[in-house]
Amino acid sequence: MKTSLSEAQVLSYQKEGFLLIEDFLSADELSSWRTAVTEAIEQRGGRKLPYGDVKVGEDDGINKESDYYGKVFDQLLNLWQTNDKVKQIMLDEKLGKMVATLAGCSGIRIWHDQALIKRPWANPTSWHLDTPFWSFSDRRAMSIWVALDDATYENGCLYFIPGSCHKTTFENPGIGKNMDAIFDFYPQFKNSRSVAVPMKAGSCSFHNGLTIHGAGANMTNGFRRAMTCAYMPDGATFNGIKNILTDEQVAKLKVGDLLNDNAQNPLIYSK
Repeated sequence: MKTSLSEAQVLSYQKEGFLLIEDFLSADELSSWRTAVTEAIEQRGGRKLPYGDVKVGEDDGINKESDYYGKVFDQLLNLWQTNDKVKQIMLDEKLGKMVATLAGCSGIRIWHDQALIKRPWANPTSWHLDTPFWSFSDRRAMSIWVALDDATYENGCLYFIPGSCHKTTFENPGIGKNMDAIFDFYPQFKNSRSVAVPMKAGSCSFHNGLTIHGAGANMTNGFRRAMTCAYMPDGATFNGIKNILTDEQVAKLKVGDLLNDNAQNPLIYSK
């Protein structure tokens, strides 16, 4: 992995709220990631989460899925908890250090990983924020998005609104059917310039969880697969949102409690 970061890259991320890294994985690493993710998905048998029986395309209580949303992407979460190959990839300390460096914090925990797969002819992913879905509220939270297939203008590459993370809040507009629904909440960005980030398989991007982003439709007969991971700064506390936590986990938490369960949110880097 190309894990070293220049000062210019760090400053660019902190200003714009996203960063593209070309050729993040070598050819051999890309092959290993593809093999691991494919194996992990097959083991799940269509289940979105390690627990429960909710299948891809069903309402999981996180995203209210309908016929439309079920055709935006397939989403399988926390594959690291059910596949040792994915676990080895996701718990890599070098990844944690990159995230800590970009976010400007001393420790990083995994919030959740997820495979995101746009099937042929999939619907677009409307403009949205990530962090407001999660069980903690921290402006430094972020995600890595690794392309397992080429992500192109035609098959649904990511788009970002630069700098939006500095002015958005933890209010959750959700992911709607209309691409412009988020601007009802953040009208100051309605006339902003968006930036497309196509990338070759093996490249990646990082983005702040409060950066407005989305993806186009898949206008091709091929798949657009990505492996992602959301990261939580160490020391984050529970905000009352269930998100990916189980009922049993939520029952043991009160607002303000540290989210430091290493079985659920492993600490992958600490200075």
